[in-house]
Amino acid sequence: MKYVPIGIAMLGDERRSVIEKLEPACLERISKLANLLRERVKAIDGSSPEIVTADKVITSIKESKEVGEYFVRKGVRVLILLYYIWDYPYLVWPLVNILGKDKPVLNVSNNEGEYPGNVGLLATDGALRQAGLRTHRIVGDLDDPNIQEEIIRWVWAAEAYASLRGQVYGMYGGHSMGMETGYFDLVPLQKALNITTYQIDQLWLVKEMERVPEEEVEKGFKWLSDLLGDRIKYDGKMLTPEKLKTQLRLYLAMKKVNEEWGFDFCGIKGQRDLTETTIITDVAEMLMNDPYDWNGPKEPIVCATEADSKGAATMQILKYISGGLPVLFADVRLYVPEKDLWIFANSGNHSSYYASLSLKPEKNFRKITLWPAIEMYFPTGGASVEFDAAPGEFTFARLGNYDDKLYMVIVRGESVDLPEDERRKLKEQTNPTWPHMYVKLNASYQEFLNYFPANHIHAIPGNHVKELVHFCRIAGIKPIVLGEDKKLFLEPIWEKMK
Repeated sequence: MKYVPIGIAMLGDERRSVIEKLEPACLERISKLANLLRERVKAIDGSSPEIVTADKVITSIKESKEVGEYFVRKGVRVLILLYYIWDYPYLVWPLVNILGKDKPVLNVSNNEGEYPGNVGLLATDGALRQAGLRTHRIVGDLDDPNIQEEIIRWVWAAEAYASLRGQVYGMYGGHSMGMETGYFDLVPLQKALNITTYQIDQLWLVKEMERVPEEEVEKGFKWLSDLLGDRIKYDGKMLTPEKLKTQLRLYLAMKKVNEEWGFDFCGIKGQRDLTETTIITDVAEMLMNDPYDWNGPKEPIVCATEADSKGAATMQILKYISGGLPVLFADVRLYVPEKDLWIFANSGNHSSYYASLSLKPEKNFRKITLWPAIEMYFPTGGASVEFDAAPGEFTFARLGNYDDKLYMVIVRGESVDLPEDERRKLKEQTNPTWPHMYVKLNASYQEFLNYFPANHIHAIPGNHVKELVHFCRIAGIKPIVLGEDKKLFLEPIWEKMK
């Protein structure tokens, strides 16, 4: 994972008689915060953002400019302003104006009577907000685990936002089957996320498949065969060894085109072009989203089925928020009222990671079966990936668009482990050859149905509601939190002033 550098600076008192006595304690706090971020902000592959610290407390216009220029040279794209003593608020502007007002800004202060950092925070951040900046504030002791957790959650959100800037979504074939909630809404997504899209035809992938090295296909085929054995349910028609190899060729072709064109994440139309002329996309999508393939560990590359662009954007946000985990993609398939249970399932795109939530393919693939595709829907055939998602807490999310304004629905839930006979009966109501997640949402049926914007939903393990709300507020997207969690969040001033 590639993350952007974070800059930490502190404003101080212009009076030399004051700063000479207090600067060592101020610098000590900068160092403490920097070490906390270096220890706690790490992706699953071990990568982490560079932490860039100012080597002095800013006490003059000259120093503010120098720190701003230093941060620019170091590529800083997230700014943390730390407060410990009273500062002169106007000194924030040379730094912020040089670095750029588009950077996420976090204000962190002590809460002490002797050294009024929180007074400086309110005076300084008040000036920033007065100029229209959407900032965040945290006040408390840096040694307090709760304060540390709040800082880390904001940093993950800011890193996701800043790292997305300049990314390009590769759209293979355009939106599928007329699903307009899957459009790439160019202006709203450009304005909020600073991303763009480039669309190329799926024919490009078909032609690239013809150039895929046969030895690499055979290597992948052996890897899958060894992992799954007789759980590859060949039927001699819809699923044959050659059709499975064709799906692997599609994966390799898409992977290569992504790299050559510079796509950071992608979506593939599938239906109906590829599914009726070439092969279904399920296996290729799974492998793109997986944290491994037959060549070992790799970064998951978000790939949205049916070229669902807002789905792909949601997944890319979740990927960065989680430190690089694979992201779930599913249909909101069925609600079972007598159990207050949702079934999230679709024909493809569940990363195999969700079978056991493991970064080891051997553990996940023990629960996976490849079934022949349904001929009525997918006449060219290929393998459908089937498993039941592992139990655990998840955060679900989805970007939506109302009257050209982006919003994000956010809701926690639990993937539950049901008895086998119960799962079998529920699968018969949907499709037993597809991946399934059985979910108890922390929101009522009515609330979810009222606000959810699309038929596709996305998720990562754990509770990441705060990170997503922070992300939305940085980006200027309206967060709509469902269930009891919505009580945790006050409306920010820029929303109240609309």
